[in-house]
Amino acid sequence: MTAGPNFDKHELIPVIAQDEASGDVLMLAYMNRDAYAETLRTGRVCYYSRSRQKLWRKGEESGNVQELKSLYFDCDADTLLVKVNQIGGAACHEGYRSCFFREVDPQSEEVRVVGERVFDPAEVYKKK
Repeated sequence: MTAGPNFDKHELIPVIAQDEASGDVLMLAYMNRDAYAETLRTGRVCYYSRSRQKLWRKGEESGNVQELKSLYFDCDADTLLVKVNQIGGAACHEGYRSCFFREVDPQSEEVRVVGERVFDPAEVYKKK
């Protein structure tokens, strides 16, 4: 039996964040070994930002932190699922509760916004 996620196989492992109470899928991000260890140690979800090339402590700028409730890994030990308490109401940097706020109609390929914006990202992330 595998002891945990296999960071030797892949340095970055995809992580699906799901709201523990509602079951809503909030986002997909990545963890490296350090982000995984910090998440377990602190109980607050930490990811690895591929764009910034550094650890990204969810909510460090927005205040919308994710409190870890449970953590799972898949049969290949190369994907994680974190069930979280989403504090602050929004997981998405565009201000929506979930990053999956756009729906595509399979027949027409029309895209529509199905989520409601919780905060204005221009206000939350304004340059200091």
